[in-house]
Amino acid sequence: MINRSLIRALMVSAALATGTLLAGCNGENLAQSAKATKPIPEKLLAEMEAKNMDKGSPILVRLFKQESELEVWKQDRSGRFALLKTYAICRWSGDLGPKIREGDRQTPEGFYSITPGQMNPASAYYLSFNMGYPNAYDRAWGRTGSQLMVHGDCSSRGCYAMTDEQISEIYSLGRESFFGGQTAFQVQAYPFRMTPQNMAKYRDNPNMPFWRMLKEGNDIFEVTKTEPKVDVCDKKYVFDAEPLPGGKPLTFNPTGKCPAYQLNPEVAQALQDKERADRSKLAELISHGARLAKSRAGIDGGMHPVFATKLPDAQSIAMSDVNDYTISATGPAPGTIPSYVNPPRAPEGAVMETAATSSSSETTSQTGGPNVFSALASKVGWKREQPAEPQAAPAPKPTPAPKSKAIAKNVAPARAPEVRMPEPRIIPLNRTAQAGPETKPSETKSSAPVPPETIAGAQPTAPANSFNSRWSSFQ
Repeated sequence: MINRSLIRALMVSAALATGTLLAGCNGENLAQSAKATKPIPEKLLAEMEAKNMDKGSPILVRLFKQESELEVWKQDRSGRFALLKTYAICRWSGDLGPKIREGDRQTPEGFYSITPGQMNPASAYYLSFNMGYPNAYDRAWGRTGSQLMVHGDCSSRGCYAMTDEQISEIYSLGRESFFGGQTAFQVQAYPFRMTPQNMAKYRDNPNMPFWRMLKEGNDIFEVTKTEPKVDVCDKKYVFDAEPLPGGKPLTFNPTGKCPAYQLNPEVAQALQDKERADRSKLAELISHGARLAKSRAGIDGGMHPVFATKLPDAQSIAMSDVNDYTISATGPAPGTIPSYVNPPRAPEGAVMETAATSSSSETTSQTGGPNVFSALASKVGWKREQPAEPQAAPAPKPTPAPKSKAIAKNVAPARAPEVRMPEPRIIPLNRTAQAGPETKPSETKSSAPVPPETIAGAQPTAPANSFNSRWSSFQ
């Protein structure tokens, strides 16, 4: 009898070949399929071994817009997921918040499932995979859009764009997980890292109810380190739902009423503890005057500073309101930045933090200029208090109180710029000269099959269910 793992590999190969044929309708040369078979780099394989991971074990991807970072998690030999590598996102478009309709340039937020048929080895943007937007949740709300990808080429009109070198690695990790038996890997797309600090910063954003719902899935993953099972009912996401004791199997209708369900008691307790701690921290931050995020009005998307600070026109690039990047801006750019890249620009006339102003601020503090100590104090969150101006002794003829107060109010604005806290900044590096107008074609070049109605999760490397049920999607 033929080994089952060999059959699985052949079935996945057939699915990938189908994707190649579909992508070939774009007129792409099928010789580019060699890119799709490029092996995982030896350094990354060594990292897997050091973290007790198998080459073909399941993966999970997490995307964070505001930080412009993509994480690849991989299941280790204990059955839990561990972070393998974080990648800087070269470009994403739109604003924070979910995608609503075709043409709004929004990159999706939510939980998506990637099957072998959604992998595009002949993409117009080096390599790509279709996120599967709209999923069951998006369709329940009547949202529209298509061909939303994670791809190379650092160019975005609704996609998460990496460099070609980065997407080559990510694609190979997905491919090997399929060869290892995973039938679909999950993508979790968030507006930002779901920390109390960020929830406080964006507390007045109209998308906050949606983001709190996404945080439930995020928190389940963080406390269990296992992929959350995702369902949709009553036009909302439901995570890790289990039948009540003695109850019937659960069925979910994206627009219908949710069935009665429960969470695993141990998971429910861990989730409750995390939520309690997060709420306490959130309340503390707000009570101490946590500042709100600065406006993104007029800014299209974002770019990780490790890329932005390398561009020759960095002074015009709008930097994100972030101070906790995982990837340092001081490292080399992880891949080739195309000359036609179109970075996010600050609106004309707007006063914002940019790569250039960050560079200037850093230079002042390092050279020990006249404001070196005030700059250092600003970094650690201290405000330099201005000494009060000496007041003249009262004149024989008393001055009316309202007039005196008016004078004090007029004096304050003149000193305000000196005590204003600077926005979080990124330490820049030397820049390489790459610029020019964007001339790439539309991102809807690649083709992928319509995603399934239900959201499939990652399957264990050694599944308990039958072979036929695991591969029914390919029959």
